[in-house]
Amino acid sequence: MTTDQAAASAAPPALAARGGRYVWVVLALLCFVYVLNFLDRQLLSILAKPIQDELGITDGQIGRLGGLYFALFYCILGVPVAWLADRTNRVRVLTIACALWSAATIACGLARTYPQLAIARMSVGVGEAGGVPPSYSIISDYFPAERRGTALGLFNLGPPIGQALGVAFGAKIAAAYDWRLAFILLGVAGLIAAVAVLGIVREPRRGATDRKAAATPVPASAPVVAAAVVDGEATGFWATLRMFATQPTLALVSLAAAATQFVTYGTMGFTTLFLMREKAMTLDEIALWYALLLGIFVSAGIYLSGRLTDHYAARSPQVYGLLPGIALAVAVPFFIGFVHAPTWPVAMAFLIVPTFLNYFYLTPAVTLVQNSVSAHQRTLAGAVLLLIMNLIGLGLGPTWVGAVSDWLRPDHPVNSLQLAFYSLVPFYLIAIAFHLALARHLRSAAAR
Repeated sequence: MTTDQAAASAAPPALAARGGRYVWVVLALLCFVYVLNFLDRQLLSILAKPIQDELGITDGQIGRLGGLYFALFYCILGVPVAWLADRTNRVRVLTIACALWSAATIACGLARTYPQLAIARMSVGVGEAGGVPPSYSIISDYFPAERRGTALGLFNLGPPIGQALGVAFGAKIAAAYDWRLAFILLGVAGLIAAVAVLGIVREPRRGATDRKAAATPVPASAPVVAAAVVDGEATGFWATLRMFATQPTLALVSLAAAATQFVTYGTMGFTTLFLMREKAMTLDEIALWYALLLGIFVSAGIYLSGRLTDHYAARSPQVYGLLPGIALAVAVPFFIGFVHAPTWPVAMAFLIVPTFLNYFYLTPAVTLVQNSVSAHQRTLAGAVLLLIMNLIGLGLGPTWVGAVSDWLRPDHPVNSLQLAFYSLVPFYLIAIAFHLALARHLRSAAAR
């Protein structure tokens, strides 16, 4: 046993079961770090127009910067970082990761050419690879299974809050001063947050909130393990990847989430540019109206999906697939209305519904995976889930939209992004099909 593992074992049990206030402080701080994580990640798409104007880059290059280039490092390095976190001190891993991506964000603001900006974005991906999986695992050891969905739902408010603050903060700074200053200020805030994590968050004992169970593998047919295995050693990457390949629950939930992220990241990577270039919206208007829309409706969707999951999962496990599947089906016509709208106020009104419903997948997916593996597998299982989701969604979604826009622009110079957004509709249908397949599997497994 390593020194960090011994320290973790000796750490006091998580206080969530007793309603201690400290666990909520930890959750709030981890959520704040996730806000910065996502704000760093999305600032490029938010400031795409002024960056394009200064550096002279195309939609396809923007798509690769925020998609493929970032995702390759973010996803691939997330696995060894999670392997390390499952065997050492997760809080230290998170601290180092936060400091690294914040320094890389500052470098983005100092970049003078496209290659320099590309290298800086790859470095942001390297740092952010160590952000989310350790946080998932820490939260799962502070909150018991019956409250884990709500806790992870609150943690997953990080992306919408980060998006909203990024739009408001980034657009305002860029409009008043310069797009570079937004990157630099955000990087400095991240360095301060890294110090706060190291000083405040205590490493919890692994499996502290799980009911003690025999040290046996989780059955492949089990859709949800309410009391995950506490004993046993951390599982290696290849064994964890085999679990995702051989267990239908893990395979279906990861593919369903990946297909959904293809749509969400593809849309999010170009919405600001689309609204400014094709709907005549200004940076100041973006900073107010688009920021409010993201902050309110994405947050509401993620939080409500977590509460609904906790409420229905015990008696209806198919909710993990059915809830996001129905949400996406309702969102499709409103997404088409957003893309087709003649003016930005009409487009924003249509965008409210998909903004609310597109993220109903996230908390159920994370909760299902965390509940379906042992306590010593959670960080690596979370990393594999993110690997699959982000390689497909984050890596290919923005890359696809940017490439389609570049391809169509010679013949459709005025509305190439509008047509590229229409190409996301089939991916909505793929995501719905995967979620419904997951719901059918979970219902059958529960019946067995």
